[in-house]
Amino acid sequence: MLIALSSVKGSPGVTTFTVALAANWPSAVRRVVVECDPSGGDLGQRFGLALSPGLLSLAAAARQPIESSALWNHTQLLADELPVVPGPAGGPQARAALSTLVPASSPLHRTAREPGVVMFADCGRMDPGSPAELMIRQADALLLISGTHSDELAHVAARLHELGQVATRPSLVLAGRGHPTKEVEQELGIPVMARIPYDPTAAASLTGHAIPGHARKGGLVRAAVEVARILAAGAPSIHASGPTVGQHVPGVPPQRVPAYGVRIAPELHNGHHKVVLPDREVSP
Repeated sequence: MLIALSSVKGSPGVTTFTVALAANWPSAVRRVVVECDPSGGDLGQRFGLALSPGLLSLAAAARQPIESSALWNHTQLLADELPVVPGPAGGPQARAALSTLVPASSPLHRTAREPGVVMFADCGRMDPGSPAELMIRQADALLLISGTHSDELAHVAARLHELGQVATRPSLVLAGRGHPTKEVEQELGIPVMARIPYDPTAAASLTGHAIPGHARKGGLVRAAVEVARILAAGAPSIHASGPTVGQHVPGVPPQRVPAYGVRIAPELHNGHHKVVLPDREVSP
């Protein structure tokens, strides 16, 4: 199983939530986090990891035919024995490695298709033409993580149609303080799978050597546990108190729902999706 995580604007905590999701996966499977961010990876700096083994060494090995099991030789372990394939800090090196590793025949995809394996791909910001787009196209699920300020949501709205065409199973996850979840659902016309609360304590532990386990009660970890439970069960994307994808969001007019599952917000303004939210911010 391949789960891709990405954003379209800013840095809403994609890497932090990727690690939290993998660390709190509910079933007994082989988990691995792979940094597929074309801008460069963060895990090496956050956790004091060596440059190799990692994405660069895997890409070098993949220039020759190798078994999919060879991926595990290019991982390093975080504090809770979570294997990760750290990316280089530099963008040019990361993009060069991804050009070798994102094709469907690469050891990344072959490993993700093995029974009992769940791969979490941190794809960073999904810019047009990103080399990580091929990972997202092959993913079983895409978690699109967005902040909830008006400028961040406007970028999400403008790219909803594109993202729906790229990803097989896209789900929107909101992060941090800003506009209320219900208002976002109403304005974008799509349900929200989860809301990651502002939780600096848990976030700090995910940017150092200690990874929170299941006993931690922080809001960020609780959100990761719930999202992991939904994905592991193969359930449709849902918000805890909201509708499943394919149902109408209360207050939003009926819309065309394409086969790929993402609703297209019907209101356009100068050719772009319009997001009109009250100029205020609240806690999630």
